[in-house]
Amino acid sequence: TFNDPKKIAKSLKCSAEESTRRKAKPFQSAMSMLNFYINRAGKNLPPSRKKILEQAKVELRKLFNKRII
Repeated sequence: TFNDPKKIAKSLKCSAEESTRRKAKPFQSAMSMLNFYINRAGKNLPPSRKKILEQAKVELRKLFNKRII
């Protein structure tokens, strides 16, 4: 498991772009993967890990040149 948000985002981007089974665009697919992981872990996800994953969302938006909220 990566502890660097940039590495997580880069890995998700790669997975989404290389997937042949996705129905959505790569950005939406990558963001869905990340949200699924966060939601699946729920309350068992330590706050420090959740912070890293939330930062990975920002990095993912940067990688796909999406507007940062």
